[in-house]
Amino acid sequence: MLRVSYDGARFSGFARQPGLRTVQGELEGALATALRCPVEIEGAGRTDAGVHALGQVVSFPETGVEPEPASLARSLNALTGDDLVVRSVEWANAGFSARRSALGREYRYFLAPGAVPPLFARGTAWWVKRPLDLERMREAAGLLLGEHDFAAFCAAESVSKGPTRRRIDALEIATAREMGEHLIGIRVVGNAFLHSMVRIIVGSLVEVGVGRRDAEWLRCALESRRRERAGPTAPAHGLVLWHVFYPEECWL
Repeated sequence: MLRVSYDGARFSGFARQPGLRTVQGELEGALATALRCPVEIEGAGRTDAGVHALGQVVSFPETGVEPEPASLARSLNALTGDDLVVRSVEWANAGFSARRSALGREYRYFLAPGAVPPLFARGTAWWVKRPLDLERMREAAGLLLGEHDFAAFCAAESVSKGPTRRRIDALEIATAREMGEHLIGIRVVGNAFLHSMVRIIVGSLVEVGVGRRDAEWLRCALESRRRERAGPTAPAHGLVLWHVFYPEECWL
């Protein structure tokens, strides 16, 4: 398996798409060259176009070739663009799946509030042009903890594709400074996420933070299970797939 980071700005998402540059396509091409055979990978999370990753995990079947992990990582990094980095190569037990073996995932979303646009964080933070009331946002965030039907917080076309119950274990909002710029980070940890779920949660929390909505509105949106009752979808470039959790017994 590979641990991978990427800047999503120039990728049309993770999943392979004909004629478009994707993370899966880039990695499969590099692996095919390095291992001299076709390779099909599976990712822990299928990030959308523009979404970044610090801790994406990908797995692929045995190929009969067993290069030394550090050597394979160097080869892959020489074959991919400068916006995709293979951080490590590790051996996993037979049957390991980056997606199905995961216990949970952590995403982080970054906001830049206030009248002055971010400079250094402009590609990784959503500029919200008004101050944000973090206490109101935290009150609303607490209503989403635990297991719920999150149909109101996913892309409408995803509702018919399967169950929409998910569990959120942590939803934390904190201030941060990066390169001297004031940011707000939203940390979301859960067992699994629906399409655009984190971005819709963030868009809804911002509605509360700027004073357009209150916590009771968020509760009603959750209970309605209707996408149109929740807030807007936050821009893709503020979202990072931060970490994926696995049982220790997955690793050799």
